Amino acid sequence: MTKTAPNSKQTYLAIGHVAKDIVPEGHTLGGTVAYSGLTAYALGLHVGVITSASPDLDLASLADLDVLSLPAPEPTCFENIYQPSGRVQVIRSKAHDLGPEAIPPAWQHPDIVHFGPIADEIDPDLPYQFEGSIVAMTPQGWLRRWDNEGAVRLEAWPLLKDILPAADVVVVSTEDLQHDLAAADEMAAYCRVLAVTRGPEGARVFWKGEVRDIPAPHVEEVEPTGAGDIYATAFFVRYAQVKDAWRAAQFANRIAAQSVTRKGMSSTPLPAEIEQALIEES
Repeated sequence: MTKTAPNSKQTYLAIGHVAKDIVPEGHTLGGTVAYSGLTAYALGLHVGVITSASPDLDLASLADLDVLSLPAPEPTCFENIYQPSGRVQVIRSKAHDLGPEAIPPAWQHPDIVHFGPIADEIDPDLPYQFEGSIVAMTPQGWLRRWDNEGAVRLEAWPLLKDILPAADVVVVSTEDLQHDLAAADEMAAYCRVLAVTRGPEGARVFWKGEVRDIPAPHVEEVEPTGAGDIYATAFFVRYAQVKDAWRAAQFANRIAAQSVTRKGMSSTPLPAEIEQALIEES
């Protein structure tokens, strides 16, 4: 699906693969840019997505976004297998990598550009090519590697040392850091703004040499899928608006908390939730 380039005053460009996620019911659309794009759209921005997938992958749920999908023989496809020892994530196929040639000239100056790799698919030099944009990252996918059977593992965060300085703001999860919060302290030295999501506990935010734990409101969780991407997008958009990481984290916590009360793409924010999150932000 290809549309025109974003042309509104506030633009959000999400770069990375959409995913075909295997679930018990069959498969569903996933990937950071899917959740991120729909969240940014709900927050009132004009959204572009640059991705790669097979032409038969159903992107109808992204119809409100301007999507440029580079055709590939297969989409990026993940399956989560639950074993007594824990979850094993398996990559079944991967679409084409995304480099500078994937970015049309009209899309090279968005207000916010979000790099959301899920399978090491984005050229690590690309974030340095968006001068004048707020460069945002959820870098988990740059840490993913897999064996010949597709079993995914996460490399340690220092793999990102050459990428992080390109970003204005970065969001990772404690899972991305293999639950080592000490690693967050080290990683923060390479980031202007770093938010580490901690699930129901909220987020730990590093900004201007200060660290704060920003709690999340308690909700009854239905499904957490996509919550991290929704949090990140809400954080990026609000930070771009107010230039205050603490306020951005409070806003994002509330948006992400409501997202886990719904399933799938329906977890992206509703107008009333956005309004309430703005009221409660302090």
